[in-house]
Amino acid sequence: MAPNFRARTTQGEVSLDQYRGRWVVFFSHPADFTPVCTSEFVALAKAIPEFEAMDCALLGLSVDSLYSHVAWLRAIRELFSVEVRFPVVEDPSMAVGRAYGMIDENAADASSVRATYFIDPAGVIRGVTWYPMTVGRSIEEMVRMLAALQRSADGTVLTPAGWQPGEDVLVPPGDMVGAALGEDAPADWFHQTRADR
Repeated sequence: MAPNFRARTTQGEVSLDQYRGRWVVFFSHPADFTPVCTSEFVALAKAIPEFEAMDCALLGLSVDSLYSHVAWLRAIRELFSVEVRFPVVEDPSMAVGRAYGMIDENAADASSVRATYFIDPAGVIRGVTWYPMTVGRSIEEMVRMLAALQRSADGTVLTPAGWQPGEDVLVPPGDMVGAALGEDAPADWFHQTRADR
């Protein structure tokens, strides 16, 4: 389960459990007013319609203060003509970051953290990605991963490497494992695909 928290954000006080019933992409960034983080926030702001179409909320976090967040988002709007419409959580005590394992217990700051958590409508973390401080996240991969998690959530299909919505999916082997040793078993019993419906 994703640890619940209540915190101040750029859009007022937020509690993680208020997002129950929809997907959440919860991500941390090392610091406001940094080059890589700025490029990510511009790209994420432009991708908001894609996430909204998938019934997914975006929620950012850093250890910077609420006032720093507000000033940074205002600078992004003025410099890049992009409105960041998702909440950005302030975490100056690093309590939320530590609860999620984003920050080592002995860390003095969160400057090395660039984590993304994909949380399902029941509040369960279904996927996690980590990037180093020097490398920006792929927003396209975040969208693809969310789509793959949503498509495979009911357990009836698996998604292969590089899967994109509408492409063939994999059928879970299930009871085929026992039959795989039989002479009539198809050679591809462990990798059967079907058209996605």
